[in-house]
Amino acid sequence: MSQPEPKPYPIREDEPVLQFNDIDASLTYSYSNYLNWLFDDRVELIKGKVFKMSPAPSRVHQEISRNIFNPLVNFLNKEKCKAYSAPFDVRFPKESKEDADVFTVLQPDICVVCDKSKLDDRGCIGAPDLVVEILSPGNNKKELLHKYRVYEEFGVKEYWVVSQSDQSILIYTLNEMGRFQPSKIFTLSEKITSSVLPGFELALDDVFEDLN
Repeated sequence: MSQPEPKPYPIREDEPVLQFNDIDASLTYSYSNYLNWLFDDRVELIKGKVFKMSPAPSRVHQEISRNIFNPLVNFLNKEKCKAYSAPFDVRFPKESKEDADVFTVLQPDICVVCDKSKLDDRGCIGAPDLVVEILSPGNNKKELLHKYRVYEEFGVKEYWVVSQSDQSILIYTLNEMGRFQPSKIFTLSEKITSSVLPGFELALDDVFEDLN
């Protein structure tokens, strides 16, 4: 059973914050607060708690992202779904979509949104249909635990976990009970398909080619 969203501490939501170190990790923050953070550090909100993202993604991370994103964009060229790559805010509202009532804001490496009503000038509000996260050294625990729980709870239909070190992809598919069902681990020489995007096919050799 999902837990109710936390209630924020009384913080001035319109007050700009210039330094990440001015954020009090013990407090609970909303998207309203998030919009007024003017520092350069990339952060995400998970149930009102601030998670600092790793520094700028590595070259290998960026190449893997491109090798997945470009085929998705090409495939979706004439489809209703749209693909987006980070930085791209995805807000996960529980009930109210008001900024002050949204406590989870993530930046997936790649996401695909098929319901255009979820898109606005600030990104996506509501669960994307497909999310891709590329694991980097140091972020494995967050991606596999915290984000996994968010994506499952809010109904992301398909969640790809891409491992740089193993050169593999694991796909979680949301079942009829609203729970993620893992696939086998796909490795080099194999191809993956998507239940969300019928007809799409991606060869892992193409994803991880020329990364040295």
